[in-house]
Amino acid sequence: MSYATRLAAATADRGRLCVGIDPMPAVLDAWGLPHDVSGLERCARGIVEALGERIAVFKPQSAFFEAFGSRGVAVLESVLADIRAAGALSLLDVKRGDIGSSMAGYAAAFLGHDAPLRADAITVSPYLGVGALTPAIEAAVAGGQGLYVLARTSNPEGAPVQLATSGRSTVAQHVVDTCAGLNDTSDNALGLVVGGTHASLGCDLGAFNGSILVPGIGAQGGTVEGLADVFGPALRLVLPTASREVIGAGAAELAARAGRLLDAVAALD
Repeated sequence: MSYATRLAAATADRGRLCVGIDPMPAVLDAWGLPHDVSGLERCARGIVEALGERIAVFKPQSAFFEAFGSRGVAVLESVLADIRAAGALSLLDVKRGDIGSSMAGYAAAFLGHDAPLRADAITVSPYLGVGALTPAIEAAVAGGQGLYVLARTSNPEGAPVQLATSGRSTVAQHVVDTCAGLNDTSDNALGLVVGGTHASLGCDLGAFNGSILVPGIGAQGGTVEGLADVFGPALRLVLPTASREVIGAGAAELAARAGRLLDAVAALD
């Protein structure tokens, strides 16, 4: 079964909210946990334990696990297993991008049935060329997984590159259009990362045919209520994601904060 099909089923059942698992130091502090592997594990796995039956998609940020070396990566493996056991989808935020055999190596780590860090989808960077992602695209299609390609990210530093003109369009538009074309022969395995923090996106999503991951909700200033104005007809493709807005006030607030966002996202439909 393709990632697009599984995502549609999961969001129809649980709603279109993605919760980020970002166990950064400030979050560990809010949870009253130490800045070590034990705190990392209690926080990250605790998020899935508390919300695993309500949330369609979880997005662990690999950086906060890698910061603890091999022991942190082992916790990440456990978190990915917890997400599967809860019947949710995992979207691993790794933002990998390389060429040739190096891209194939990254793909082998995360994509395919036997990948040690297998996730349902991962984020990838197209800035060595969208075509350089071919090994990951092929692995994702074969494994029934997805890729979310950075197009118009939520951070302001991305604008000079992503809104630069390439030929007759912006770089972001080139990424959008190229991914849309690839989706026609790739089981709609390619999604986009488009931030929810912009008054104007600088790219046209009207012809896109995959999922759109929208970070920036909450701590970065984006709101669920503002998504309709920003995304227009593409709103039906949007998968809003929030991390600190849900997890940043400690374990006791998880359920209430997630519930408020679920209700807000449901009101979009």
